[in-house]
Amino acid sequence: MSTHWRLPKGVDEVLPPHAWELEGLRRKVLDVFVSWGYDYLEPPVIEYLDALLVGSGEDLDLQTLKVVDQSSGRQLGVRADMTSQAVRVDAHSRRSDNIQRLCYAGPVVFANPQGNQTSRVPLKAGAEIFGAAGVSADAEVIGLMLEALEAAGMHTPVLLLGHMGIYLGLVARLIEEGGIEEANQSQLFSCIQRKGASDIRALLDDSDVAEMVAALPDMMGDMGILPVARDLLQRAPQSVMFALDELQALAELISSNHPQVDLRIDVSELSGYGYHNGPVFAVYHPQHGRALAQGGRYDGIGEVFGRGRPATGFDMNLKQLMSNNIAPPSGYFVPYDPSESRDGLAAAVRDLRAKGYRVIVAVTESESMPLGCEGLLVQDQGDWTLQPVSETVAEQ
Repeated sequence: MSTHWRLPKGVDEVLPPHAWELEGLRRKVLDVFVSWGYDYLEPPVIEYLDALLVGSGEDLDLQTLKVVDQSSGRQLGVRADMTSQAVRVDAHSRRSDNIQRLCYAGPVVFANPQGNQTSRVPLKAGAEIFGAAGVSADAEVIGLMLEALEAAGMHTPVLLLGHMGIYLGLVARLIEEGGIEEANQSQLFSCIQRKGASDIRALLDDSDVAEMVAALPDMMGDMGILPVARDLLQRAPQSVMFALDELQALAELISSNHPQVDLRIDVSELSGYGYHNGPVFAVYHPQHGRALAQGGRYDGIGEVFGRGRPATGFDMNLKQLMSNNIAPPSGYFVPYDPSESRDGLAAAVRDLRAKGYRVIVAVTESESMPLGCEGLLVQDQGDWTLQPVSETVAEQ
């Protein structure tokens, strides 16, 4: 019995007053999304597993909780990411030939904790554009991401830009030349994500392409790193040079539209769960050890649903953005006094609540005034009036 109150490892609950702060964050972010023309959707928490893992890598599969549907006998998954659900909606549930903008905010569940201090049940808010190819769409979702973070109280962020096409083009040439074993490809991806230069070299041969791959983690800095990257990658496949061109065009557009942002280029930035195939981006802040928001382009992922449209988007964990120093909500308290006439109390309380006040009416004599209350609602010569806490204390 002593263990019944415990939660699973990494599973947290948000209690008052912080739960209200979290809900306020969700509303602020969604208001920004909707003001940019994004339509809100609420996809289900569980789906058939094969739909949830569309276009994803092994890491998302490992993070997805799996159960067997007693009704159909098929395997279900509890979502660990909502992008694939938005892809399904665009391709099937809300099919359109026009550009489609979708947004969402809801919990996801991780099968494994991502760190000692991180929740396995983050509250993710995100936005996606479908049907728009080119850097203008990527620039839009980045601008939306920055404004949403600003609304959530995150100022002076650091924006990191990269392009998956650089890594994908080099690895494709490596495979073509037999420079890496198939079994080592996922390990290489992981090594580049964590900038492990010695681990990267240990997986590769000594070819020119291998040298370029091993140099990727060092190609980071301000926009001045792009000419350096072009020089180091001049013998790379043409697709890599195209990705560099696209990365530079996006960086210039962001610099022009958001001159206040601290922009950084990371040629080896590999965000997300492995389904991205174009520009990728992430936002960091000195007060946080993990990315506040991240996303990128994932063209063609919806092909499994019968519609592989261009797509780009991002998400953020709203729990990570909480300040955790919110004060209890203010309001007024009505003590319980069985000897007192309560004529007109219901109308007075109803009027105050309609004006936006928080009013708590005691239901027993032992109930005391909660923290944060501004004062009492008391009867004075037949009328119900508000009495500040200072006057209440003085009278006592």
